[in-house]
Amino acid sequence: MRNGIHPSALQNIRITDPLFKHYVSLVADQILPYQWMVLNDQVPDVIASHCVENFRVAAGKKNGKHQGAVFCDTDAYKWIEALAYCLENGKAKAFEPIADELIALIGQAQQADGYLNTYFSINHPDEKWSNLAEGHELYCAGHLIEAAVAYFQATGKDQLLQIAIRFADLIYSVFIVGGRAGYPGHQEIELALVKLYRISGNPNYLALAKHFLEERGKKPNYLLKELERTAQNRLFPEFADYDEFYAQTYDEPVRQKTAEGHAVRAMYMFSAMADVANECNDEALKDTCTSLWQNVTQRRMYITGGIGSSGHLERFTTDYDLPNDRTYCESCASVGLMMFGQRMAELTRDAQYYEVVERVLCNTILAGISKDGDRYFYVNPLEVWPANCLPATSMSHVKPVRQPWYEVACCPTNISRTLASLGQYIYAEDDNSIYINMLISSTFCIKTAEIKGNIEINAYLLQNGTATITVETFEASAFNLSIRIPKYLEQPEVTLDGNSLDAEINNGYVVLNISEAGKRIIQISGSVEPVFIAANENVRADVGRLALQYGPYVYCLEQVDNGENLAALFVSANSEIIKGLPIENLPGELPTLHLNGKRFSSGVGSQLYGKPAFSMCDQNLTAVPYALWGNRTPGEMLVWIKTTF
Repeated sequence: MRNGIHPSALQNIRITDPLFKHYVSLVADQILPYQWMVLNDQVPDVIASHCVENFRVAAGKKNGKHQGAVFCDTDAYKWIEALAYCLENGKAKAFEPIADELIALIGQAQQADGYLNTYFSINHPDEKWSNLAEGHELYCAGHLIEAAVAYFQATGKDQLLQIAIRFADLIYSVFIVGGRAGYPGHQEIELALVKLYRISGNPNYLALAKHFLEERGKKPNYLLKELERTAQNRLFPEFADYDEFYAQTYDEPVRQKTAEGHAVRAMYMFSAMADVANECNDEALKDTCTSLWQNVTQRRMYITGGIGSSGHLERFTTDYDLPNDRTYCESCASVGLMMFGQRMAELTRDAQYYEVVERVLCNTILAGISKDGDRYFYVNPLEVWPANCLPATSMSHVKPVRQPWYEVACCPTNISRTLASLGQYIYAEDDNSIYINMLISSTFCIKTAEIKGNIEINAYLLQNGTATITVETFEASAFNLSIRIPKYLEQPEVTLDGNSLDAEINNGYVVLNISEAGKRIIQISGSVEPVFIAANENVRADVGRLALQYGPYVYCLEQVDNGENLAALFVSANSEIIKGLPIENLPGELPTLHLNGKRFSSGVGSQLYGKPAFSMCDQNLTAVPYALWGNRTPGEMLVWIKTTF
């Protein structure tokens, strides 16, 4: 590995921030039990998953056919992965024996040669590797590998890891040794193979990840040819509109400069590209990743950190095309953007990537799940008019309320594994450095080869603009403590043991050298106030509109506070923004925001059209964190508010 920086071990990290502690604990206490019941089809009036049942059929324990989504094996794998992170956090221990039983079942479903996929094993045993575009075999294998690595790291048990290794070895023999053409229709296995390489040291897995990346985009286009062959037997009817951009096959990945096609596929591929660039010291791939990151975050990302503008094929469209009401912004795409940002920070040691990671976390990730953990958003819009979210409209994919489950249920388990692994986004390390990437209240027990000690973060940036970091080392050892100073913290100052430091911010980090044993107290202070944000005028959906932001949190208006037809509300950029009390019965301590606004009337009365008699009346507006919207009375929601000049 060229660059030794890596996420710190979850077993050494505990989240204490009230908001994030709620969600991390929620995964262990509520989400895992709920999702386990769903995966076993035990929740009344919820779409049947068939996930565990399919493994029973594939293992020969029951007769039947595969049911549910072709890729629903991954729901079990991501559930195990989330559990593994909870176990590392010291939580959800009662589910470990349940996971062990599930892993044993998965092993029984694995075929003698290592092949493991319930859909093809049950329904189409003679069609393996024949429909890479739609069949998701390699995608499922990737999530199996990720779960196996996480569970081994959490428990030391290697049964699932050995299952994953057998399958990975088979895939290597098919595509490398055997020379079979093709690559994943849905990227995921590439980043998983890098994880497997790192834990096993087997270079075949890194070679296989590189192979899949390098084969993609070559001419003739393998996936398009495959889809021509399978056109009469589509698994996904919408693939009639499949093109070479959808799965990022329009060019070789190293030559791609813009984010195209299915947003989740793109993020998983970009994440793998960053991993391979890191492992192989590939400067060309690194430069491509940088260009792709810039295109996504400077041209194609919503203020909430959501990505993917179109509900049709869940894809990117063009620069600045960011509609608010009919967007997609899939929760899985947000997970993928966090993964990509984390890897780019590791690759470059630049904190700028965590500006986006934190934005995504504090908005679309949290908004994707209810405060109780049993309802989920697949799509994360920035404007909701419930009556217009009907199957007959172009916004049928937009749900005005979170759903208990989905027929395609990739998002619920993806959100849970991300929240459970949050500590790994806060802290990272290498041989002689500790990185604090987000100032989120937490504790970290340092256990590197050279450093032994503790770090405690008490962050109150939104309350009073301060974060106190207490570092205690048990023996003298020189190391660098790199602390990201977020860009939303204005006029930052740093003190060490009460003494002001003229600290230079380098690549977004303040770097302090710690060499003596004992306790050191670092204080970060500055100003964080709620502000209005405007979009580039090329974002046509947001011309003449303002959004509210407080630190990394975007705010929105809800009907329950502001009445019907939020589209008729206006604010002035000069309006005073007043902080109010948090909403009762919602997690964390995020305040509401209050400001004077106006409600517009056209003056045409009950007519559909008429002569204008425009007027404005005063109205006090209440804004709430986008992360928490939809947890009260259902209704309209709006992020971008029209403005008066």
